[in-house]
Amino acid sequence: MGWLRPRLAFATSGLFLPRRAAAAAAMAQLRASSSSSATALDYLVLGGGSGGLASARRAAELGARVAVVEKGRLGGTCVNVGCVPKKVMWNTAVHSEFIHDHMDYGFEISTVKFNWRVIKEKRDAYVKRLNEIYQNNLNKAHVETIRGHASFTADHEPTVEVDGKKYTAPHILIATGGHPLIPSESEIPGASLGISSDGFFELEELPKRTVVVGAGYIAVEIAGILSALGSKTSLLIRFDRVLRNFDSMISSNCTQELENSGVEVWKHSWVKSVTKSPSGLLAVTVTSSPHNHKPTVKTIEDVDCLLWAIGREPSTRTLNLDRVDVKTDDLGHIVVDEFQNTSRKGIYALGDVCGKALLTPVAIAAGRKLAHRLFEGKADSKLDYTNIPTVVFSHPPIGTVGLTEEEAITVYGRESVKTYTTSFIPMYYAVTKRKAKCVMKLVCANKEEKVVGLHMQGLGCDEMLQGFAVAVKMGATKADFDRTVAIHPTSSEELVTLR
Repeated sequence: MGWLRPRLAFATSGLFLPRRAAAAAAMAQLRASSSSSATALDYLVLGGGSGGLASARRAAELGARVAVVEKGRLGGTCVNVGCVPKKVMWNTAVHSEFIHDHMDYGFEISTVKFNWRVIKEKRDAYVKRLNEIYQNNLNKAHVETIRGHASFTADHEPTVEVDGKKYTAPHILIATGGHPLIPSESEIPGASLGISSDGFFELEELPKRTVVVGAGYIAVEIAGILSALGSKTSLLIRFDRVLRNFDSMISSNCTQELENSGVEVWKHSWVKSVTKSPSGLLAVTVTSSPHNHKPTVKTIEDVDCLLWAIGREPSTRTLNLDRVDVKTDDLGHIVVDEFQNTSRKGIYALGDVCGKALLTPVAIAAGRKLAHRLFEGKADSKLDYTNIPTVVFSHPPIGTVGLTEEEAITVYGRESVKTYTTSFIPMYYAVTKRKAKCVMKLVCANKEEKVVGLHMQGLGCDEMLQGFAVAVKMGATKADFDRTVAIHPTSSEELVTLR
């Protein structure tokens, strides 16, 4: 409010129509187009995930004729098989944890039974409602939805073909996201007997015995959820800690908390082979090789869920990017500059397909910035990828923003970096048998002690991060934190009382 975006109009038969009427007319023409000629648009978005949809809607608001190509459900990974349904399951797991604390708080409880199917049905219904909301929002914005698989043709001008029909636009955005990796049978015999994180949301029952392979945030989150809900869970990691790209304090503490919560962490381990018994249960053969120890081979029997969480790859291989000279790295990620430009003029990319900051809000923000640059003339509109806050929904949750201590030392030099840390048991656990630590670290640089990194794991750290992330983004110093009056008794007060 308080300012007006300039209204744009399109020329049709010598007359200028209002923006939405013109967009609607263009979409009608699009629907009526034949497959023999390419339909012309202002903006063609490949991928109906969060980033693509945000960019498409913003461009339409700015007067562009826009279409989105999507074969599957709208919302992409986040809405369908990522952050949204994952958070529902994390909330479910948190309920399980709190139930164990009820008696310590004076509540008498009878036997508690958990029904996986109840939450699965409610979760899936919620996701379906979100799919419908996304479609309604596109319709309201007069953004055309083109159903099918998109690929570039060898035409002189960049042209996209979808199920035999061709589309062109001076601006084409690739936001096709990524998908989880599963080892090939040649790499690990029997690997296909396992599922990916996508398959986790298809489970009809809570597995009794689970093996999760991976050390990243997806592996940590799913292992924590399943274990808290009652599945006997083993987590296989190749090194001695999970989340090795995070600050070392977080990496170490999260590994310890997984073990404290009942997850069986197999360190320096990897899957050798997987077999299936006549009963349908799996046997996962594991090779373990701790430092200075002879490798051992053990088999985890009676596994009813093997879940691979070993990474993701971009969904680019079927786009025929070579036909339009769009460069990718060795892993298939599209190479872009700071403005989301690819190597081909008029073609852009953002989100997971670029392999940087694989977070939904990042893709949304980048998509909107791009739309303003292309259709509102804001030449400097781009996303600042520094100091992006991140939460891992582990047990307890992790909140982090800025540089790790190790990164800060590399940037500023060891002598210019000072850290402030604390470790304590939150007040919630004062009366409970179950305990979980909260650890916090401020990473400060140079004489003014600018806070360049903030890392924490503990109860409530997911929700408390956002405000502190604002402070870090604004360039707050340790003195600024110190001048802030603490809120007592809370865990967050520790961040403004560190010494």
